[in-house]
Amino acid sequence: MTLTQNSPLSQQSRQSNARTVGRRYQSLMLMLIVSIAMLGGIGTRLAYLQLFQGERNRQLADNNRIRLIPRQPERGNILDRKGRILAGNRLSYAVFLWPISNSKAEWEAIVPRLSKLLNIPEKNISDRLNQAGYSSPVLVRIARGLSPAQVTALAEFSHELKGVQVQAEAVRNYPYGDLAAHVLGYTGEMSDEDLKARQDEGYRLGDIIGQMGVEAAFEQQLRGEWGGQQVEVDGAGRVLRVLGEKPARSGNDVQLTIDLDVQRAAERALGERKGAIVAIDPRNGAVLAMVSRPAFDPNLFSTHITDAQWQQLQSKEFPFVNRALQGYPPASTFKIVTTTAAIESGKYAPGTVLSTFPFLEVGGIQFWDWNRAGFGPLDFQGAMAWSSDTFFYQTAIGMGEKNLIQWTRRYGFGEKSGIEIAKEESAGLVPDEAWKQAELKEPWYVGDTVNMSIGQGYMQSSPLQVAVMFAVPANGGYRVKPHLMLDNQDAQNWRKSLNISETTLKILQQGLRMVITTGTGQAGTAPNLPPVAGKTGTAEDPPRLSHSWFGGYGPIDQPEIVVVAFGENSGGGGGKVAAPMVRQVLETYFTGKQPTEAAEPADSPVIKYHQ
Repeated sequence: MTLTQNSPLSQQSRQSNARTVGRRYQSLMLMLIVSIAMLGGIGTRLAYLQLFQGERNRQLADNNRIRLIPRQPERGNILDRKGRILAGNRLSYAVFLWPISNSKAEWEAIVPRLSKLLNIPEKNISDRLNQAGYSSPVLVRIARGLSPAQVTALAEFSHELKGVQVQAEAVRNYPYGDLAAHVLGYTGEMSDEDLKARQDEGYRLGDIIGQMGVEAAFEQQLRGEWGGQQVEVDGAGRVLRVLGEKPARSGNDVQLTIDLDVQRAAERALGERKGAIVAIDPRNGAVLAMVSRPAFDPNLFSTHITDAQWQQLQSKEFPFVNRALQGYPPASTFKIVTTTAAIESGKYAPGTVLSTFPFLEVGGIQFWDWNRAGFGPLDFQGAMAWSSDTFFYQTAIGMGEKNLIQWTRRYGFGEKSGIEIAKEESAGLVPDEAWKQAELKEPWYVGDTVNMSIGQGYMQSSPLQVAVMFAVPANGGYRVKPHLMLDNQDAQNWRKSLNISETTLKILQQGLRMVITTGTGQAGTAPNLPPVAGKTGTAEDPPRLSHSWFGGYGPIDQPEIVVVAFGENSGGGGGKVAAPMVRQVLETYFTGKQPTEAAEPADSPVIKYHQ
């Protein structure tokens, strides 16, 4: 049958073909639209990443292949006056993390293993990573002073510890252990609080700083300047090439006035007693030795102190307190000031002779002499030699508290001495009526003046301040400024005149010499010493045992050294306990011989010496 163009069947066929053609192009159009949309989105994203975030993404890419390896500078050495090293450096191993090398989740898997190998809390490691930031390309130290076993273990498990590195670094070393520990101080890693306070000074996370003593006082000279390398690494962290390098600059050496030989002798003389010994040059205030006991070994803080080591330190009685710089009643050594004040006030003539008694009653209170009997008539020199309390009670009452307090302050008591490690120094206390009213709500009594005249009552002074006091009669009337930095300036720059009359100075010098020749301090000298002078002191500290004091200097014609020894709650008198300590230090200074053991009380056999 023939179909015509207008037949119904022909029209149906054309309609069917038209629908088939439309469907064929519909799928192609849909694919084209989707493709254009996808390409447009990708293009837009690429444009955004390149145009708007291109710099940031380039930086992230660089961070994945560029590593900053900091180089900590070697700390400057601390030397004694003859150039001998008191604090130096040694090589040790430390563990560093490269934060950007792992994601936070990957680090969370590594930290427990690292904690176990290093025996440090997981939290410490995580806190350091959080503080540095997980995208940081800078190595971060988490442990120092690794043992050989730890270094080996980290190497064995290195395939599990991606981003962990062991590097050699210089750490502080104190070759003589606890010798001069309170003078030298120690170093340690900065706390978060320290870092926040000192970021403007160029410090960074993990920096090592001086924590006390000379290490802290001369931090800027000793610290040096960081250096480092910028290197390109591959995916395994291997260095491909060095992009740049800045050498670390070592810190400057600091040379002290301390004499290692005198320091050793003072350490040996004090032994394990609680207390302090100070030796200074009376001509310019240079500190030759400064000892405090109990002490500590600063090497413990150069790497990582263990809990056991810390507990052992804490079992001692305040080992970090520098007793040479703390306040105590100066006892009868203070009679140097009382003598000066009495004569210089004009209330007592230089040749004054006073009767002494078993006690003096003041305000209904009996103030006893130390021998409970008195010494009969004495002049100033005799009263100094025998340390008569009732003699000085009378002079204090006669001149009044204002004269005594004024001269006490002129000698330097009641204020810091000016030594460079002043952070650990106490100003002591010179009491007066205003202080007593403010602190105790009481008026000043004559009995307070009486007590003060013999260095008791509320009076507080440090062994260093007492040494400065002894320097006044030794050098002819000058108050010196004690210092630890070796300085070649003329001595005039370190002292000032107290304008004490020649007559008063002569009485002081004669009295202090008689203490040694016929008085309470005969244990402070020996046949191999040049003529020396000194003064004993015994301070009550109820209910504890008394403190013992002795200060001496020599030679008497041209004094070169002042030595003050202080025994905290040692019991016994200054002439018995403290004088032999001073004698040992003087013998080392003048003969070069070192004591072989601690000083024994005066009634014990004389100790032996060796070269």
